[in-house]
Amino acid sequence: MELGLFDEVADALLGVVPVELGPCRRRARPYGIKVWFGPVRPPREHYEAQVIGPEDVDDATVLAVEVGFHAEHPRLLDNERLIDHLLRAERSWRTELGDEAVAGPFLGRREDWRRVSETWPDPDLSDQDLGVAIALRLVDYVTALEPLRRQRSA
Repeated sequence: MELGLFDEVADALLGVVPVELGPCRRRARPYGIKVWFGPVRPPREHYEAQVIGPEDVDDATVLAVEVGFHAEHPRLLDNERLIDHLLRAERSWRTELGDEAVAGPFLGRREDWRRVSETWPDPDLSDQDLGVAIALRLVDYVTALEPLRRQRSA
């Protein structure tokens, strides 16, 4: 049986997420994966990679892949406070994530959610190396942002 792209991402994450962060939980689906630490159910603050439509991505004509961090609390203020906290430490994560990482409004219909993520316009979803590339980039976001996110929660 052939694994789907995001099942491959889930498997690849097992070997690359730093163990000191604790158990890495993940939920793969056909067009995306959520990654988090802590409770069994995914929290409102998590890492995600997903296929999205081209309408929110410059240079995408068919689709894009978004990779990064999401803040999906029901209240806009809670999401903005978290992103503001991360932005106050931007110098510490920008070196690792580069200019590709965008902190701001969620891509799509949810105006109250926020993100720190990047998009890859029109990737070849059949590329054998894409799953590993997504997993490695998700780990970049995890290692850059998770310690800062936890500081706020402490």
